[in-house]
Amino acid sequence: MTDTEAEAEADTEAEAEAETAAADAEADTDAGAREAGTAPEDRSRPGAVLPALCVTQITGWGIVYYAFPVLNPQITAATGWSATTTMAAFSLALVVSGIAGIRVGRIIDRHGPRTIMTAGSVTGAVALVVIALAPNPAVFSAGWVLAGLSMSATFYQPAFAALTRWYAPDHVRALTIVTLAGGLASTVFAPLAAVLADHFTWRTAYLVLATILAALTIPAHALALRAPWPPAPPAPTATGHTPRAIIRSRPFLLLGLALTLSAFATYAAVVTLVPLLVERGYTTAQAAWVLGLGGAGQTLGRTLYASLARRTGTTTRTVVLIALGSLTTAALAVTPGPYGLLIAVSVAAGMVRGNLTLLQATAVTDRWGARHYGRLSGLLGAPAMTASALAPFAAAALAPTFGGYPPLFLMLATSAGAAAVLATGSTPKGRVE
Repeated sequence: MTDTEAEAEADTEAEAEAETAAADAEADTDAGAREAGTAPEDRSRPGAVLPALCVTQITGWGIVYYAFPVLNPQITAATGWSATTTMAAFSLALVVSGIAGIRVGRIIDRHGPRTIMTAGSVTGAVALVVIALAPNPAVFSAGWVLAGLSMSATFYQPAFAALTRWYAPDHVRALTIVTLAGGLASTVFAPLAAVLADHFTWRTAYLVLATILAALTIPAHALALRAPWPPAPPAPTATGHTPRAIIRSRPFLLLGLALTLSAFATYAAVVTLVPLLVERGYTTAQAAWVLGLGGAGQTLGRTLYASLARRTGTTTRTVVLIALGSLTTAALAVTPGPYGLLIAVSVAAGMVRGNLTLLQATAVTDRWGARHYGRLSGLLGAPAMTASALAPFAAAALAPTFGGYPPLFLMLATSAGAAAVLATGSTPKGRVE
């Protein structure tokens, strides 16, 4: 790097830090004025935002994510493409989503969610059309790359960023509501995708789903997210550093690693639960019920998070929930039956997963405030999303190596246990639990 380039980069960083400091000072002044009653309340909560995001999360997750597992068997049968090829394209979308989410978070921090989420909805509809018309695996994969960009701009992360800014300090309730709605995505759209697959080709099914996605999410994002983007609240005094300093800090790095290991263990356990039970002699239908009821537990768990957040410290809550994920995974590894007990363990594991979703949604705010939520949460979410995308392939490859699915589940439990240990160091310096 030349001296001129180094000076330019230093100037850019200095300007960014100066901008952050000025914004912090302005926010502190505004907050003080509001507390003194000398400034109008600027944290209005536009009434259309929460219901609109509930609708778009159900629709987006249901069509872009959950329809694929339903339609994939028909895709492979009709095209002759291997399941490995189509699954790789879908996993590529998840990786792209995680990486692109970093930039999306920064855009939302600065400009709000309306433009980026509306553009994401348009991109999602276009992606599904490309997928539906794909003549070969290369174009099919390109469509899923576009779908990954859409996911990064429309799924939980951008919705969480919007709700955290508009609804703070009561954002946990809003986050809970939108994740409860998102939990209905598979309930609504997996059966719809199955009906479409029964009556049409998979290509026509995706074209119909693209139309539904465009009709519901584009106007919802464009019209409901028009409210003024409020200024970010001040960062907690003890952690009021620049984003660069936070990202390089030991607590942030440990938290990111803990969430990544936890995500890998969680998703690998979900996608291999049915093979685990089939290996033990249960029918595919029985195994599917165990998995499905675990999803119901996930919804139940999310309703309990707000109460848990009020009663526990940030790091304690993080460690306990990740550790419970480890314990429930281990329980599935060592519990061959009876069938009712397996259902109970699966429901408990689902409850933990539901809480982990909200744990990640609040991890940044609880430690470093909401000022740079989009950027920081995007950086935390990228490796976790990548881990979840790779989990199905890694689990399938590791199961024979470990001698079957029960030993694999014990390995996954160990991974989650290590994540819980790492999470003990995720308290920022100077912040009291």
